[in-house]
Amino acid sequence: MKKSYWFIGLGVILLIVAGIAGFNVWNKDKKQEQASELVEKAPKSEVSNFKNLIDISANPTEKMYGNYDTNRFNNFSDLGAWHGYYLPDGNTPEILGGFAGPVILAEEYPANLAKTFDKIQIANDDTKTTYDLSKASTDFAYYPGKLVQTYELDDLTLQLDLIFASNRTALVKTNITNKTEKPLHLSLSWQGTLLNKLNDGSDQIDLKQTLESTPNGVQVNFPTIREMWTFFSTTQTKYSIYHDMPVTNDVAANTYTSKAKNPITVDPSKDFATYAVESYTFTDKELQTEKANWDSYIADQDQLFQDNNKRWQGYLDKTFAAKKHENHPEYKNAAVKTIETLTTNWRSPAGAIQHDGIVPSMSYKWFIGLWSWDSWKEAVATVQFNPELAKNSVRALFDYQIQKDDPIMPQDSGAIIDAIFYNKKPERGGDGGNWNERNSKPPLSAWAVWNIYTETKDKDFLKEMYPKLVAYHDWWYTNRDHNKNGIAEYGSMVSDANWKKDANDKNIKDANGNYELNDEAVIEAAAWESGMDNAVRFDKDGIGKNDPGVLVFENKDSADKVIGYSINQESVDLNAYLYAEKGFLVSMAKELGKTDDADKYKKEAEKVQTYIEKNMYDKDTGFYYDLQINDDNSKTKLLVNRGKGTEGWIPLWANLSDKDKAASVRENMLSPNKFNTYMPFPTASKDNPRFSATEYWRGPVWLDQALFGVEALQNYGYKSDATFLSKNLFNHANGLMGNGPIHENYDPLTGDGLSTKNFSWSSAAYYLMYQNTIVGDETTSQTGIEK
Repeated sequence: MKKSYWFIGLGVILLIVAGIAGFNVWNKDKKQEQASELVEKAPKSEVSNFKNLIDISANPTEKMYGNYDTNRFNNFSDLGAWHGYYLPDGNTPEILGGFAGPVILAEEYPANLAKTFDKIQIANDDTKTTYDLSKASTDFAYYPGKLVQTYELDDLTLQLDLIFASNRTALVKTNITNKTEKPLHLSLSWQGTLLNKLNDGSDQIDLKQTLESTPNGVQVNFPTIREMWTFFSTTQTKYSIYHDMPVTNDVAANTYTSKAKNPITVDPSKDFATYAVESYTFTDKELQTEKANWDSYIADQDQLFQDNNKRWQGYLDKTFAAKKHENHPEYKNAAVKTIETLTTNWRSPAGAIQHDGIVPSMSYKWFIGLWSWDSWKEAVATVQFNPELAKNSVRALFDYQIQKDDPIMPQDSGAIIDAIFYNKKPERGGDGGNWNERNSKPPLSAWAVWNIYTETKDKDFLKEMYPKLVAYHDWWYTNRDHNKNGIAEYGSMVSDANWKKDANDKNIKDANGNYELNDEAVIEAAAWESGMDNAVRFDKDGIGKNDPGVLVFENKDSADKVIGYSINQESVDLNAYLYAEKGFLVSMAKELGKTDDADKYKKEAEKVQTYIEKNMYDKDTGFYYDLQINDDNSKTKLLVNRGKGTEGWIPLWANLSDKDKAASVRENMLSPNKFNTYMPFPTASKDNPRFSATEYWRGPVWLDQALFGVEALQNYGYKSDATFLSKNLFNHANGLMGNGPIHENYDPLTGDGLSTKNFSWSSAAYYLMYQNTIVGDETTSQTGIEK
């Protein structure tokens, strides 16, 4: 009996276990089914699913700029071209039938060439009428990598597609579909009118461009204009249009009409397609290269359109590779917008720029050049979808790394200068005014190179860059360490811009015949070198008692020759960046088998870490600050009195802070009265006495510093905080989740976009936060040196 009961009991237990297991399997299947439904319902990641993420509609005029010297309209460009296009404003009938613009980059400055420059007109030869496109039902679309205009009329559908075929040429497809039951006999013509003026808000410049009839099209000829602060062109500069059919041209002053020599017939329900290329070139050589390719661009148009779609689909596939992205579909549009922005700001080699790179914003008058730390930030994001562009972005600045035999500043051997442009400065044989060698930028190049390597595993690139990175790293301690204690300061190169000037802008000399130093110019250069131009911590007058303000020290070599200048403060962000750079160099050295280098940088990093932890942290406020020093190194002052800024969490981003200090910094970051504002991470804490929500680096949210803040939290295990704040950065930035452009910075109290728009490093930071925080859980920080 007992044995029988035992079997019965065992059977019941087995049935219960089987039931539980079955329920678990059912429940698991149900969850998988629900997850699959979620994925099915989520927006797809094809190019065609991302339409009009940025409003690029425009009615261009000679008046180029709106607020803050920024193009009033957003535009599209690709492949590093130096021109771009808008979609026509649907409320402006006279520009329908063509792509608005183009906007050209006059070497360093944007200008609108025309309202629209290749506008089609279609005449019906049977009815002797011209189709009125303002009567059409229209759809204008900006897809990733392509512009499309569709016009629906009673008789026909007109569709215009535009992509870039090269870094100098756009390809336009014009397709006409006959919607009637009879053949359509049509005559085609194209028209355009040069604006031929540039109004930059203060001056109006006559651009003196002329039109020339050419086989199958027209050409815009530019004069030599060398307006340092407004517009550059030479007689070699051309804008050319070439059609795939013979045309006759009527050119009169600023206006042309190109008429197809032969009428066309489109049978019922059939299509007719014609193609044109539009090239903007700076030199005769560039023009001849493009001319030689025009026929092949047109002949290979099917393949070019396919390749364009494949390339952009590749960008999206790399971005959305993991299924976990489908759990956050609401952020995908913004992620694609970052790719569009970075790619529109891509510039190919031209003038003095030797490698492809990404300018801060194609929209802003003063940003058509390459800055060093901008380039590093952009590269860390871009490598995830366009690795070659990321690598070349780094190379572009290192092309001008100062060498020992430099004729102007050999004392700065190893330095990476602030910014390069199409035109070098006069001392370098150019005629540009924007090229800047007065200062460097924070040392983030090793961060970029290592993140490129971890993504690409390109050891040749690592070998190429390593010695250059070492030289740059060493420069900081040779030229920016006033008291030679292994802790650096921001400062300035020896530069003509640092001397006092007389009323005629001539350098003033003292009684000994030496140029007189302008301390304010050096302080400005030091602030620029920090990247935080007008931050409170660089206020010359200081704040409160016992703060003498910002002073300037001379840095000399062993021969007592001045080789640069430092300000009187060891900045916590600079030295945390240098600590991080040592960590990245350790990782590189190990990868390249340079064990002695790895040991060297580890020992140096320990010294820097100890110094920062001992001297740059205030336990009463739980935050890191800059350290004021004296010329004779007799005493120091922790600059708590100047308030908190984003520099205070860089030690956490660098992985050098101990966990208790990091916990205190986190409390400050999460306080609504400090950094956890509506749009989080203002550059000056809300309780800083000189906080200003809209004043550049004195309060506005800069996305690079926000990214470092997010990664700082992740580095110390505060993932939920990092995700929460990242989502607020997305959801509270006005226009980001809609069709607005990405701004340079944002008002922390309202989320309003500030300064210029279509800004690259903001886009890069958003891309990385989406990938590594909202969707994933990793950072770009150094791991070569353990906490």
